[in-house]
Amino acid sequence: MAELFAYTDGACSGNPGPGGWGVLMHAKEGASVVKERELKGGEARTTNNRMELLAAINALESLTRPSRITVVTDSAYVKNGVTGWIHGWKRNGWKTAAKKPVKNVELWQRLDEAQKRHEVTWEWVKGHAGHPENERADELARAGMAPFKPDAA
Repeated sequence: MAELFAYTDGACSGNPGPGGWGVLMHAKEGASVVKERELKGGEARTTNNRMELLAAINALESLTRPSRITVVTDSAYVKNGVTGWIHGWKRNGWKTAAKKPVKNVELWQRLDEAQKRHEVTWEWVKGHAGHPENERADELARAGMAPFKPDAA
């Protein structure tokens, strides 16, 4: 049975500003990639954190059946949020430890819902460090952002 991996990244030009998200999906058997899929999208005015979240959300929502998947992100915000902070936020009615509303709450709720269908392992990699799949996810995120940049016309 193939192992599934989603390499995710977000990009933003200005923060806020035009942004994009990208996902490189791999189904691997051993060390060989047997199937590959690329996803991307963007928004005209957004933040880097929102794009990082949307990359992970779209990766999980793109799966048509419950799956075991490893999501690889270069966003400590996403990894720490989904594996740690989210449990306290949910207990506190989506408030932080300082009793403030969680930023990007609708995306965190969507990510929480998307991962419920799957058995997800979260991994962090250093961004822009020559990791080939992360670099490709970054290229996809930039491509997703391109139509929203002012010079795109």
